[in-house]
Amino acid sequence: MSTGDLLSIEPLELKFFCAFSFSPLSLLLLFLGFLFISFSLPFPSLSVELKKQISCSLQLSNKTDSHVAFKVKTTNPKKYCVRPNTGVVLPRSTCDVIVTMQAQKETPPDMQCKDKFLLQSVKVEDGITAKDITAEMFNKEAGHVVEECKLRVLYVSPPQPPSPVPEGSEEGSSPRGSVSDNGNVNGADSAAVTRAFDGPEKSAEAKALISRLTEEKNNAFQQNNKLRQELDLLRRESSKSRRGVSMVFVILIGLLGIIMGYLMKKT
Repeated sequence: MSTGDLLSIEPLELKFFCAFSFSPLSLLLLFLGFLFISFSLPFPSLSVELKKQISCSLQLSNKTDSHVAFKVKTTNPKKYCVRPNTGVVLPRSTCDVIVTMQAQKETPPDMQCKDKFLLQSVKVEDGITAKDITAEMFNKEAGHVVEECKLRVLYVSPPQPPSPVPEGSEEGSSPRGSVSDNGNVNGADSAAVTRAFDGPEKSAEAKALISRLTEEKNNAFQQNNKLRQELDLLRRESSKSRRGVSMVFVILIGLLGIIMGYLMKKT
């Protein structure tokens, strides 16, 4: 939350929820991993959902007894749509601003966003509406006292829905955060999402996925070893069976030769 004298802004980071994805190389390595080639499992990466708009919200709270006008600017106006981008917050009231990232044609390199937002606010006279707002109101050179707050953009993982409470769980267990109907993260989930993406290797979801895949790989190894043992056993039994058949065939040929010789002598 900002510490301005006019407006308090929450949050100070515009978080756009993205999805986990595997690159083609990671998928190939994952496939080879299950063919029992030894190497580390590929790490899933974040990916912006292409050809799909993503939105997040800001809440502006007027801390004064005056009308406060605001204006939202961005370094990349073609990429984002801000509604409303200008407006007036009534005394001791709030206003929600929706920031929508337009559908992207390609994933940003390294999933790092350099876009910035600037929110300007200034006191205005009573009765001023959004239609009356002009650029001159936010001109510092004209003597206006303009507060400014910079906002950065982050790509984060979508929040996971709360898991159902298993039967027999103890009462009084610590409450879990949840996701509200409008998609905002509440309580512990918000902190968990923030902590999870402080670094690229700290994703709890990714660690859980890797743990599950590793367990499946180990199970596949065990099944493979078991199948190999059974195959070796079948090969040994088949070899013995072939040797037995060969001996019977030799005996039959011998008996047939004796019979033929006997018949030829009689004739």
